[in-house]
Amino acid sequence: MLEGLPPHRPTHVLRLLTDERSARAMTDLLGEMFDPTETAVAAFEAEDGVTWRLEAYFADAPDETMIRELIRPVVGAQADDASFQTIDQQDWVRASLEGLKPVRAGRFLVHGAHDREQVRPNDLAIEIEAALAFGTGHHGTTLGCLRALAGVLKRGRPARVLDVGTGTGILAFAAARALHAPAQAPVIAGDLDPVAVVTARANARLNGLGPHLRLYQGPGVEHALARRPRHFEVVFANILARPLKRLAPSLTAVVAEGGTLILSGLIERDVPGILSTYGHQGFRLAQKGVIEGWATLVLRRGGAAPRPR
Repeated sequence: MLEGLPPHRPTHVLRLLTDERSARAMTDLLGEMFDPTETAVAAFEAEDGVTWRLEAYFADAPDETMIRELIRPVVGAQADDASFQTIDQQDWVRASLEGLKPVRAGRFLVHGAHDREQVRPNDLAIEIEAALAFGTGHHGTTLGCLRALAGVLKRGRPARVLDVGTGTGILAFAAARALHAPAQAPVIAGDLDPVAVVTARANARLNGLGPHLRLYQGPGVEHALARRPRHFEVVFANILARPLKRLAPSLTAVVAEGGTLILSGLIERDVPGILSTYGHQGFRLAQKGVIEGWATLVLRRGGAAPRPR
């Protein structure tokens, strides 16, 4: 489980070994206390099946004393065992990828250069190297979106795709590769962070997808490439609950009739609020998936889903 998405340029990390109850409680506590765009908190079960590892990533140097006192009511004296370390900005994603296996979602395979031999003849392979932008395919939100895209492709071949908050570009690349997006109808992808756009552009060249992709920098759909009413047959938005609620009117406005909206970056407690917000925009839940506590929602135009009696 992970509360918040990793900041694009984290500088410090907090690590602590504890039990599952404490790890989950601290994930909720720190996730509520800090801005989710500047801080990410993750809890992972260790190999022994008993110990849990808590990690919190910060975009700026944290107040160590304050954080120790904040978590002390949860973990007691263990708060003094929490370690704070600085992170080399160029290496933090590379370190997170060490030892991770390629990720599969249907025919999609996300891998690093060291795993090229894992690519099968029929795979839709995407190679992603360590970068400063979020999105390696190993996170539950990205994997959930890839699985949702695989499901969409079983129903047809959408001609116009938009990826809002593209990060490293994985979702846009997956759509472009699966659809053989022609140069006259490329996949559109954008991100607020200029580092993410530069990274996605470099990854597109690495994957030979440059001609099949158009990138923009800007918030949400606020760009001429994306601000096209009822135009896109598939729209991805793998961000966070708060911006997803704020962007609901503009995101739904660009989805074509009969199109699909794929939302992620949501923990399960966010789902009812998101469904209510998008229900008011005329979209209903078609499918929901959960990976490691993260929810991915597939929505389609047609009004709110009926309430159970």
